[in-house]
Amino acid sequence: MISRRQLGQTGLEISPIGQGVMQFAGGHGVMSYLYPSLSPSQMNEIVKNALDQGINWFDTAEMYGRGRSEQGLARGLKAAGLGNGDALVATKWWPLFRRASNMRRSIEERLRYLEGFNIDLFQVHQPWSFSSPEAEMQVMADLVEAGQIRAVGVSNFSALRMRRAHAALATRGLPLASNQVHYSLVDRDIERNGILQAAKELGMTIICWSPLNSGLLSGRYHRDPAAMDSVPRGRQMGFRRKIEKSRPLVEALHEIASAHGVTIAQVALNWLINFHGDTVVAIPGATRPQQVEENAAAMTFTLSGQEMSRIDEVSSQIGA
Repeated sequence: MISRRQLGQTGLEISPIGQGVMQFAGGHGVMSYLYPSLSPSQMNEIVKNALDQGINWFDTAEMYGRGRSEQGLARGLKAAGLGNGDALVATKWWPLFRRASNMRRSIEERLRYLEGFNIDLFQVHQPWSFSSPEAEMQVMADLVEAGQIRAVGVSNFSALRMRRAHAALATRGLPLASNQVHYSLVDRDIERNGILQAAKELGMTIICWSPLNSGLLSGRYHRDPAAMDSVPRGRQMGFRRKIEKSRPLVEALHEIASAHGVTIAQVALNWLINFHGDTVVAIPGATRPQQVEENAAAMTFTLSGQEMSRIDEVSSQIGA
């Protein structure tokens, strides 16, 4: 049984690893540069595998195919025999060139694409909009009071903007649940720019997107650089430089993984969701059902304090 942890101070309980479904919009528009097109049956299998492995929440967004990812998730949940409330759904409002009032119209679209599944966590996807975070949080609070969403989160917010959003929601008696940011063993900026510290002080959850750095921390490309040729062009940017820079880290992860009989990626995920206690959770993506099983298995073993410290030390050298 996978242990769960609270999402911020909301009372919602989530598995330490969730399932990101950005890839459900692959093969269309800008997403064709990031992910291949997945068939409905492939999406359904990814969702079912996640549920079977103890994952109880899924993260999507308006921006992921303008409803295509949300719809794929909803149909996957239905195919798995789930009804509304049987799994937690997180999605996001795209704020660019919009005002906070647009959320009221967008929420209707989100719910339509989710085909009967409620929104448990609604997030502001980026900090760029024509409205202040205070105005955005007031609309979010209205949506909570209207019963259209259960909890409020943000994504890619700075520490200062997190604090402003948190304070604004507090005036309505609501907690800011989470900040979804890029965080991995090769990108630890949130430890230095105040984001992680703010989350701990405010009782918020950090949700890591791209926790394996687009597959870099699987070790596959270190073993076989030619494998890069099969990666969509949009995901290759900066990869080749990162491969050599992260080689000492991957070698250390490999040694620890061998001792536990697990994979490099599983060790990288396990460190991420445990090193900071319950503060950090992760949402790796998957284009194959087997990847879901591997990601979920990262929740099933325990690294020693010495192993955690060694990973921390080697990882810290990458940005030095």
